[in-house]
Amino acid sequence: MGIQRASSRNISAQNAPRTGRDIIRLRGWFGPGARPDPNPIGPYLMRVTIDHSEVRKGLLFKKTFHVVTLAVAMSHEEKQIVRQRRLGGVKLLDRRPADARVDDRDQKFELRVEDLLNGRPDAFLCATPSAAKIYEDELLRMLTQLKAWIGDNAEGAPRRVVEL
Repeated sequence: MGIQRASSRNISAQNAPRTGRDIIRLRGWFGPGARPDPNPIGPYLMRVTIDHSEVRKGLLFKKTFHVVTLAVAMSHEEKQIVRQRRLGGVKLLDRRPADARVDDRDQKFELRVEDLLNGRPDAFLCATPSAAKIYEDELLRMLTQLKAWIGDNAEGAPRRVVEL
C-alpha cells in the first residue's frame, strides 16, 4: 500500500493540463479599504494546488486508485469573511470516493468550506484517470464560484432607490 507514481508541474489558469500538480491563482477584490495580504503569493489571491497520484490498496487483491489531492491557501481577508459570516458549514460538493461502501452515509464525503479553510490537503480517491480528471474540472469550477461568492459576502449591498 504505497504511492507508485506521482507527477508534479506548475501551471497557469489559461493552459491548465489534465494531469500533474496544478497551481492556480484566483484573483479577488474586497472593496475599498481592503489592506494588502501578508500572504506570500500576493494580495487577495487564493492558491489552489491539485496533485494527481496513484495508490494501490488491498491485502490480497490489490486495486489501483487515482488520488486527487486538493490544498487551498486562502488570503487572510477571505478567512476572516468566512469566519465572520459563518460560512464554514456550507457544502461545496457532493462526492463519493471509489472505495466507499454501499452503506456509508453521503454526508461523510461532502466537501465543505471549513475543510478548505485551514489549508489542510483533501485527498479523494477515483477509480479511473478519467474520473480523476472530471473531478479536477468540478473542483476548479467550484473553487472559481467559491472565490466570487466570498467576494460577494465581503460587504453588504448598498442602499438602492428604484422608481417604478
